[in-house]
Amino acid sequence: MMTLCTAFDGHTMIAAGPLAQVAAATKAAHDAGRAVLVFRDEDARPIDLDLRGDLEAVLARLPQEQPQPEPEKRGPGRPKLGVTAREVTLLPRHWDWLASQPGGASVALRKLVEAALREAEGPDRMRRSREAAYRLMTAVAGDLPDYEEAVRMLFAGDWTAFDARTEAWPVDVRDYARRLAEPGWRNGQGR
Repeated sequence: MMTLCTAFDGHTMIAAGPLAQVAAATKAAHDAGRAVLVFRDEDARPIDLDLRGDLEAVLARLPQEQPQPEPEKRGPGRPKLGVTAREVTLLPRHWDWLASQPGGASVALRKLVEAALREAEGPDRMRRSREAAYRLMTAVAGDLPDYEEAVRMLFAGDWTAFDARTEAWPVDVRDYARRLAEPGWRNGQGR
């Protein structure tokens, strides 16, 4: 999986894309005496690049992308599920109910966990997107007009007020903050 990221020199985006490409632009800006912040697009967490030496040395020190493992060849029989055995403590009535379910306790527990994961997907996506936008805003936009009000609107879930409060911001900061916040509006179902 490729790490996509965005680099800012002050309020100006200088590069966006794969980490190696952004690292090259960041190295050039660093060598020109500019302070650059690099953020991972997935969650707006800062990426600390070691910019010592030449570009080849910088690129050699980047974290290596993990290739996707090839799926195992499956033959007849039960597939390997990657099951991990752990202890679960429940009341006797819970064990009784689980034992009465089709497939037994393990199948019932897996179904319950999968249903809970699906149910929490929207709220979790909303929380992650708001946290990402907040991380970026704190690092890059803290000195911009209406910053505090924009943060309040972000966590209030009011996208129209958020857009209004960020409208006067430098276009690169504004657009990136809005892009990070987008999945959090209306549970990620768009504006």
